[in-house]
Amino acid sequence: MTKADIVSEVYEKVGLSKKEATDIVETVLDTIKDTLKSGETVKIAGFGNFVIRGKGSRKGRNPKTGENIEITPRKVVTFKPSMIFKDFVDKGKEETA
Repeated sequence: MTKADIVSEVYEKVGLSKKEATDIVETVLDTIKDTLKSGETVKIAGFGNFVIRGKGSRKGRNPKTGENIEITPRKVVTFKPSMIFKDFVDKGKEETA
């Protein structure tokens, strides 16, 4: 599913114009991105948590040359689904099996 698909779903289910649906989806995504950029966690009840986690520096290897390299520390976004979401996805598997 793409962002355009999400916009189409909002457009069809809520009955807003395509522009309004696009603006809403963009605003929600921008809010999530800005919140994560500031280092805060995004908690969506019944869905899950988006968290910024720091990864330390580590040794790696260039697969092309075999040369050892130092991988610099960085921040990564992780997602931990809620139990409600996990159960929903798991039950969906049973219905299609």
